[in-house]
Amino acid sequence: MTRAVVFAYSEVGLRCVRELVSQGVEIPLLFTHADDPGESQWFGSVKSFADAHGLRVETPEDPNTPDWVAEGRRADPDFLFSFYYRYMLNAAWLAVPRRGALNMHGSLLPKYRGRAPVHWAILKGETVTGASLHYMLDKPDAGALVDQESIPIRENDTALDVSLALAEAAERVLHRSLPRLIAGTAQAKPLDLARGSYFGRRRPEDGRIDWRQGARAVHDLVRAVAPPFPGAFTDVNGCRLAILETRVDDQPARHAAAAPCLYVADGHWFVDCVDGRRLKILRMTIDAQPVPPDAPPPLLANQPVALH
Repeated sequence: MTRAVVFAYSEVGLRCVRELVSQGVEIPLLFTHADDPGESQWFGSVKSFADAHGLRVETPEDPNTPDWVAEGRRADPDFLFSFYYRYMLNAAWLAVPRRGALNMHGSLLPKYRGRAPVHWAILKGETVTGASLHYMLDKPDAGALVDQESIPIRENDTALDVSLALAEAAERVLHRSLPRLIAGTAQAKPLDLARGSYFGRRRPEDGRIDWRQGARAVHDLVRAVAPPFPGAFTDVNGCRLAILETRVDDQPARHAAAAPCLYVADGHWFVDCVDGRRLKILRMTIDAQPVPPDAPPPLLANQPVALH
């Protein structure tokens, strides 16, 4: 029986662990992250799945210690898999499996290597992304590609929409790749990193809207960080507004030559943008409370927005 040590988290992790189990791979050791009750749990729990299936599951703060690597060696795995695990594994771990260490990454490698690939792809206005299964090296997301599958990013898709579609694609990639890996017939193609890109992690403060950008770029930021992620925000008259859902409106800005301005028209909130287009704001809150357009607070209506 094929044996694998697995590191997994989030929806991609859950679906890929489930696929390993369904194809009869023995998992003597599974690492995940402790479920955080303070985190918005839009994804399934790897730990709950492991507990339900009698798998040994561990949640260390640092899996790269010599003791944990030694545990991995004792598990005697053919493969090591990392499925959306949040920590990078060191060289000692990569040397543990007899037949290779593989990672499932949320982009069409070599593009968007690194952290938060779905969010970065949306933020950069991409219309397609995907899931890539590749061998792991010391350098992040740089090993030879086994398989990948693309998914579309539609104009108004949020990071949640794309993340759920990507998890399904990752499951399909593993489903068709795993038999070839086990049989030793999987082909791997080296990545040309010069044709790709690398991006770092994103933090909640990166959701601040830069109104020096045009309507499309602002819209892309809003949907890239929309709930259940931290969300985009801006300041108007000292009020912190969470801008949670937008659309690029068909109509031009009301005052195309003016500075970006927040106002109500035709029963909706709008912002005129610097490129002469305007954004319709479908959801906006202050302190988690909706700000309805039918009774706009005087501090907000017809007010300039703070440039970044």
